[in-house]
Amino acid sequence: MALVVMCGQPCSGKSTAATRLAEALQSAFATGGDQRLAVRVVDESSLHLGRNQSYADMVAEKNLRGVLRSQVDRSLSKDSIVIVDSLNNIKGYRYELWCLARASGIRYCVVFCDTEVDQCREWNEKRRETSELAYDTNIFEDLARRFERPDSRNRWDSPLFELFPSRVQFCEDDSERTSTVIEEAVSYLTKKVDSKTRDVKVLQPTIATQTAVKTEANTLYEMDKATQEVINAIVEAQSSGFGATVNKVTIGPDLPSINIARAVGLPELRSLRRTFIKLAGQYSLSGPPPPTDSVSAKRMFIDYLNREFASS
Repeated sequence: MALVVMCGQPCSGKSTAATRLAEALQSAFATGGDQRLAVRVVDESSLHLGRNQSYADMVAEKNLRGVLRSQVDRSLSKDSIVIVDSLNNIKGYRYELWCLARASGIRYCVVFCDTEVDQCREWNEKRRETSELAYDTNIFEDLARRFERPDSRNRWDSPLFELFPSRVQFCEDDSERTSTVIEEAVSYLTKKVDSKTRDVKVLQPTIATQTAVKTEANTLYEMDKATQEVINAIVEAQSSGFGATVNKVTIGPDLPSINIARAVGLPELRSLRRTFIKLAGQYSLSGPPPPTDSVSAKRMFIDYLNREFASS
């Protein structure tokens, strides 16, 4: 249904905002009476990843982003809203998450906790003093320095909902504004969409971002088995010809014959088989799925071989 990317400096109030957003969404679903919809928060702690260990160096940080991205990809569906509660401080990474949302054909937004670095630093120190989860000083400073602020002009940062957590504790108006922003985000994520809707954008997958069609195990098995049986029949027919060229190979009564005008070696046949299976998988992205029965798979492969042999 939607992907929400939390964004902000370390200790900027993202987790608190993510919790408030998740509670508001769950309340909206309960009020609307749609119990099928679910809200899931994906963060480091849910994957048993420590903050300091995950950002200790560039390799660890890259691995962290990969784990989070994989978990998000597995969690996205038409019946759930996934909230990524992490730094998401690199614009290139936010673009990757946006691509996942587009490939799934769902809504997308960024919630930015705009907190001054000095305030984030102070909150981090207070957490350390109270033995709460906190960043080591050198890691905090490195992350704060490398933070790439979201820009609503970028499609992967749009729509952008901005919160100011550091002001809430000092000003009642800002507390009300935070609630308003949360409500706006909930409305954007849950609003019914029809042909007249203009203020909500549902990303549309393209060929470049479309995920491969998940075929059943027996489909792949039948395709592999059927093509191998055709290859075996050709090799056996050529072997029984005692060196003479076999012009036609018949597989079965309900299948077309394979027309061969020259001797075809096993390496070439294996290469043609691999290419056919690859092409069949690519074709299924925009067309019908691969055949699930042996006869149909053999017929498709024989037609492919006849075209290849005729053109060679």
